Amino acid sequence: MPYPGGTVLICARCHHFAAAPGAALCRRCLGASPEPVPVFGSAPGLWLRSPVGLGWAAAVLLGAVVAADLFAVCADLLQYDATGALADGETGAAAFRRADRADSLSGLAVGAQALSLVSCAVVYLCWFHRVRANAQVFNPLGHRKSPGWAIGGWFVPVVNLWYPHRITLDIWDASSPWGTTRSHALINAWWTLWLASLFAGRVVTGGNGDTEGAAQARDDALGMLVSDALDIAAAVLAILVVVRLTRMQHEKALAGAAPAAL
Repeated sequence: MPYPGGTVLICARCHHFAAAPGAALCRRCLGASPEPVPVFGSAPGLWLRSPVGLGWAAAVLLGAVVAADLFAVCADLLQYDATGALADGETGAAAFRRADRADSLSGLAVGAQALSLVSCAVVYLCWFHRVRANAQVFNPLGHRKSPGWAIGGWFVPVVNLWYPHRITLDIWDASSPWGTTRSHALINAWWTLWLASLFAGRVVTGGNGDTEGAAQARDDALGMLVSDALDIAAAVLAILVVVRLTRMQHEKALAGAAPAAL
């Protein structure tokens, strides 16, 4: 419901629903009604819900992914060094013990990466679904894909190479301040690095080659090192995307409805 002058404010306490007329809190926080009040009313059945909590959680878990990848990079370096020594003809108990330690560390790194990735994916998808729903409220007609693709687009083969990127661009545009557009450079850079890390990882895990033994293990370690480094860069940019998009939606909600001139 608009205030005088056409401005709609979000609740100052829960940041989920529109503030009641003449108040800083929504009807739910005031105890007047259990039903949420639509913020913009342009998308029937949808309300703005704060992405702040999920955004911070997703950013923190992306940071955990970065930490796990850094651990994996250290393991990759040790693996490359140990297998390289064997490939160069070094023998002896010390060389094989070093290779065994490198294998053990690599196994721990893989486990840490898997745990951090699964945890992050669950929260990130919840956040992504939230900002997609908010974007539908901001601009119901500005989306090239239906809301269901905000989740499904990550899992359907082939289309997952570009659907999430396209949906993110639409969310970004819908969440930009009224009457303005913001550069897509950050999103494009993040998605490029994300795809690069995926393909690099698949090349390593899928390549058997003709060589065997320590030389092949050394090449695999180098490939994993490149893949993990790309994943770190992609995760850092993903954190920036999450933080900026969350801030954009929060600020746009607080700014109220679009000026009449728009």
